[in-house]
Amino acid sequence: MLRHTLGRAYDELAWYAAHGALRAPGARRPVIRDLGYCAPRPGAVEVFARIGAGERLHALAFRLEYGRDNRWRCTAVELSGPRMPRADDD
Repeated sequence: MLRHTLGRAYDELAWYAAHGALRAPGARRPVIRDLGYCAPRPGAVEVFARIGAGERLHALAFRLEYGRDNRWRCTAVELSGPRMPRADDD
């Protein structure tokens, strides 16, 4: 999915992957428990998922936007739990 991601969303997805954000010790692979979306405007879709990882339940949300190149791109992503530090955080 990284090649379909722009800006900070790219950095955040890479950070989540490197830090095993959905891994639970001794648990099987994460499983999607629920999924939904809304379309706030033409050319934009906001998606949410509830993901089970062992005994834990995580929330994942991301935004897709349709670009001038006729491709969908992920422009924002959020995941419950630890977050990637921002450059302006102290």
